[in-house]
Amino acid sequence: MIEVAPRTNVIPVIPETITVHLGPPNAPAENVTVSFADYVKNVASSEIYPTWNESALRANILAIMSYALNRVYTEYYPSRGYDFDITNTTARDQAFVSGRSYFENISQLVDEMLGSYIRRQGSVEPLAAKFCNGTTSTCDGLSQWGSEALAQEGLNSFEILQFYYGDDIEIVSNAPIEGVTESYPGTPLRLGSTGPAVTVVQVSLNRIAQSYPAIPKIDPVDGIFGPQTEEAVKVFQQIFSLDPDGIVGRGTWYQLVRIYVAVTKLAELQSEGQQFLFIQEYPKFLSLGDSGTTVEQLQFMLQVIAAFVPEVRGPALTGVFDNDTLYAVRSFQKYAGLPVTGSVGRGTWDAILNQFTALAKTVFEDGALFPAGSFMAEGLER
Repeated sequence: MIEVAPRTNVIPVIPETITVHLGPPNAPAENVTVSFADYVKNVASSEIYPTWNESALRANILAIMSYALNRVYTEYYPSRGYDFDITNTTARDQAFVSGRSYFENISQLVDEMLGSYIRRQGSVEPLAAKFCNGTTSTCDGLSQWGSEALAQEGLNSFEILQFYYGDDIEIVSNAPIEGVTESYPGTPLRLGSTGPAVTVVQVSLNRIAQSYPAIPKIDPVDGIFGPQTEEAVKVFQQIFSLDPDGIVGRGTWYQLVRIYVAVTKLAELQSEGQQFLFIQEYPKFLSLGDSGTTVEQLQFMLQVIAAFVPEVRGPALTGVFDNDTLYAVRSFQKYAGLPVTGSVGRGTWDAILNQFTALAKTVFEDGALFPAGSFMAEGLER
């Protein structure tokens, strides 16, 4: 086990509470706020069976905690303007049933394991640990029933997690539990500012600079907003069509959050994208209820676009044109100035394909990340 260093704003902590939206993100629904421990107990009691081998239960609980912590740590929903941390729709997040009771053994395990999560070696970010039941649905992540089969073969919880997520993971234990509020420090950061929030800016810019070499690296990362940091901020702002004043206000802060999350997701997008590199021209009319490879291609294209266009939602890769996909299509149509129908005719397909192609040329062929101008060049205006 790895002990977490004393907290700065760069290191994840376990939130005291988490706010759950009881529906798809852009659908009207109630928000409920519960303790993080109760959230994990609820999801685990909804997702897995208490009669399973303890190794499988522990592996699944770690995946549930890590996924939720990733949503909180990256401010996935708040940075997009939502007033919640996670949803209860399994198409995007995890099953949460407001008001349900918990299984006693699962509750005890969660209390014992609280403060632990999965991460990649060399990374501080909790792993966005995907999982599915492995029977009626499959995914690039942990199979819940598969984890039980591996546990019955004698694998322990860490070996099960390595089987699904790779050998380069590690388990953090004893992460502190603290109140987590909005990450934006409340006042703009500028030349002369100091403190943990400046460190966050420097760390984020250095990671983004790996994919956008025009951004100068900041060395050392010292929490002092000096001329080096100011210049890196200005270049970042120029690339992403912000006022290049070198000041990190709320808009620049959350653009940093979004782009940081997006660049760390690049490897996942590249892996998922190998089967979609030869997406064809308009195949057929698609609407709610359709299914198949063409729908999955549509979902993948929307995922890639959503990584860098906050107005567009990225649906899960299910191959089923569900409500989540409907909302994603509508968000793209609104963004692109198309009729907002939620269905995909030739005009919508071609617009999505054109934007995706502009991004994919950079992402999958050149190995860099989506330059801001590449999708704007296709004639789609924000």
